[in-house]
Amino acid sequence: QHINAAVKLYSGDKPIGLFVDKLESNIKAMNELVDNISELFVSTSVENFEKLPDDIEACAQFAKLFNTFSQHLEAAKVQGLHWEQSVYSFTENDVEHEVTLAIDEQTYLSLALRYKELVGKGDHDVAGGSDVPFDISGYLTEIDTGKIDADYMNSRFDKYLKELNKHQNPASIESTLNELHKSFATLTQIEQKYAKLFLHDLQRGDVQLVEGHTFRDYINIYKDNAENAQLNAVVNALGLDKELLIALMVNSVNEKNLNDFGRFDALKESVDKVKAKVYFEKQDGVTISLFKLNIRIDLFLKQFICSSSDLS
Repeated sequence: QHINAAVKLYSGDKPIGLFVDKLESNIKAMNELVDNISELFVSTSVENFEKLPDDIEACAQFAKLFNTFSQHLEAAKVQGLHWEQSVYSFTENDVEHEVTLAIDEQTYLSLALRYKELVGKGDHDVAGGSDVPFDISGYLTEIDTGKIDADYMNSRFDKYLKELNKHQNPASIESTLNELHKSFATLTQIEQKYAKLFLHDLQRGDVQLVEGHTFRDYINIYKDNAENAQLNAVVNALGLDKELLIALMVNSVNEKNLNDFGRFDALKESVDKVKAKVYFEKQDGVTISLFKLNIRIDLFLKQFICSSSDLS
């Protein structure tokens, strides 16, 4: 299905056009596009593809480059390219030469993860009045980034722990920490946030390590703890129905489908208005009328639920 979609993209729905560029040409084109993407991220002060550029025009350019890269990749796969092999031999005029693919599968999946994040970024910026659309191909957002090799990141974590426990060479500790940070590109933005928090606590000696836990296990623990703390803080502040709030947050909701089946209205109805009035008046430093209180509750809960969905 994905290859068929790529054929249409690549050849204008004329399959014969797919083979105009041979494998060597496709690999060279991919290498050039990887260079362009790398330069784009570096120019916007983003290292190791760990997040999308803040600049909307740069994101639009990334979408364009990744679309083209993916077209060449799918064509190259049909012609024999596979991720386990990085060097390919070709013969021209009876002379053999080699071409090396300048990207590995983990880096590709990191870029694919950033590409998926364009969807959410585009939604936010359109709401904010941006007139720079992202050219996003639906089938590319379905790439299984779950194949990202967590073992590599965990091996960097284990190496860093060993250096940290030696308490010897600061340069060596810094070097292994940098290696670990480079693997963060395979994490979502929210996962990166909690990975950094965990490492900060680890460096301060505030972490009790658990036998058999992987680096991602610790990230998930930090993420779950933080989300539960935020959830409980909102429940306590507004006195609302916790189960109704959780039910909304575990689904992928946005402002358009937030009130499907009246579920958002039901959540707002469960709010303890007395508690909410005390909370918002303390936050805002002014007395709030019942009318304004209802507006405040609506906006606050929308923002809390939708931002949580964006980061999950």
